[in-house]
Amino acid sequence: MRILTFTTLYPNPEQPHHGIFVENRLRHILAGGGIAARVVAPVPWFPFTAGPFGPYAAYARVPAADTRFGIEVLHPRYAVIPKIGMNWTPGLLARASRPALSRLRRDGFDFDLIDAHYFYPDGVAAARLARAFRRPLVISARGTDINLIPDYPAPRRMILEAAAQADAVIAVSQALAGRMERIGIPSGKIAVLPNGVDAALFAPPDRGAARAALGLDGPAMIAVGNLLRSKGQDVAIRALAALPGWTLLVVGGGADAAAFETLARALGVGDRVRFLGRVPHDNLARLYAAADVSVLASMREGWPNVLLESMACGTPAIASDVGGVREIVSAPEAGLVLAERTPEALAEAARALLAAAPARERVRAHALKFDWERTAAAQRALYERLIA
Repeated sequence: MRILTFTTLYPNPEQPHHGIFVENRLRHILAGGGIAARVVAPVPWFPFTAGPFGPYAAYARVPAADTRFGIEVLHPRYAVIPKIGMNWTPGLLARASRPALSRLRRDGFDFDLIDAHYFYPDGVAAARLARAFRRPLVISARGTDINLIPDYPAPRRMILEAAAQADAVIAVSQALAGRMERIGIPSGKIAVLPNGVDAALFAPPDRGAARAALGLDGPAMIAVGNLLRSKGQDVAIRALAALPGWTLLVVGGGADAAAFETLARALGVGDRVRFLGRVPHDNLARLYAAADVSVLASMREGWPNVLLESMACGTPAIASDVGGVREIVSAPEAGLVLAERTPEALAEAARALLAAAPARERVRAHALKFDWERTAAAQRALYERLIA
């Protein structure tokens, strides 16, 4: 089988963590053998590569083609119209990507199926490409693309049209599948295939050494993710004010980083919040292992991989009750789900989890129930059925 993965969520040399969950899924699917894949991962067009232009300059520096883990990745450029272009983006994305798909066919990769990730704009654009190239289409929903974007009328209409055209749609959690049904996607077309966790990459290192390297001598929380208000690091920072002696490790970067640093100083906890910036996946295990609890106070989620990564390192989680969180934090040893997304509730949960900490071996064993092999096998079987 020859599969074309189409998504704007895919790592590249300038953004090595961007959409890494899509790459991880594809790598595990290919590990089963019998499938060849190429990736078309468009990036926004921008004319300048200089540093002062921030993330847009990074887009400009992304190469037109790349190879990651033996998989060829093409990065066509598409126009982005800030603020007013939301309804136009799927068309611009499809138009910019069509030459890349034609090139792949000319070069001998006549793909059998298009596998798109993120429903809007990626899945809508992929639907147009699938019509043009007369190929089966699978679209995977990830979270915000279904939890938030369908609240806008035009994108909702386009999402439903793409879902109607698709031969199958995938949700990464039962909660997301339920939301898909509520917006009008037929349940019979939805397959639930959750993400797994890489048990080798997220294996617990020596906890004492990890804590010593960070200079930790008291309880610690860790929050991993993009620094955005929707991810809730501000809730964790506010909770720290009610947790004397605790340290909060904040891993990631994003638009609200400066605001969070200002908040920590204003609350008088600046000396106990460590902003560690973006950290390579290979180095996350030692940070998870050093913490007593992992925190995710998001407003919305699909299937938050960071919870499984933390648990695989032996660290239980505290998370807001959104998306597939209850499907992950589904046993006492996994951690706690917040009844309310408030600093007070988070502080109380942190104290409770520290007082009755589950054995770290049991926490890891829970995470390893979510293995990639089962999901990858199910997705390969889906491909086979649709191509047949």
